[in-house]
Amino acid sequence: MQKITPFMWFADKAEEAINYYVEVFSKNPAASQPSKVVTIKYYPSGIKEGPMAGFDGKVLTGVFELEGQRFMALDGGPVFQPSGAISYLIECKDQAEIDYFWSKLSAVPEAEQCGWCKDKYGFTWQITPDMTKWMNDTNKEGSDRAMQAMLKMKKIDIAALEMAYKG
Repeated sequence: MQKITPFMWFADKAEEAINYYVEVFSKNPAASQPSKVVTIKYYPSGIKEGPMAGFDGKVLTGVFELEGQRFMALDGGPVFQPSGAISYLIECKDQAEIDYFWSKLSAVPEAEQCGWCKDKYGFTWQITPDMTKWMNDTNKEGSDRAMQAMLKMKKIDIAALEMAYKG
């Protein structure tokens, strides 16, 4: 059992997003675990009063897994909007995997910076390799050069990071 589960609030597109995310992660050639919709429960029909009036058929709770990581989502109206203050980190094995996720998840070019992107539902993703080699190494000069290179990137370019690191 997973102790902490990210919970995603959508105005009214939770089911569409759940299916999209599951499809994206299922088609990742480097996937290490399956992605799937676990359950979707819908608001009952006929709610005439209160904040959920008119939510007939919308997602009350949707549980899904992306490569083994469990998520939950709901349609809750426009009360809360996604914020870049919370993001989902996808640690990629190689440049091909970075390119794959970037092509599927980046939908707001002006929000791209240092491997961060925003998807069509407004959620923020960090699509990166394991940055330990370049950012936490004892070679401070190499790490500094790699950091400066990364700060100029939108999508992470592993070869460029490596070149900057080596000087």
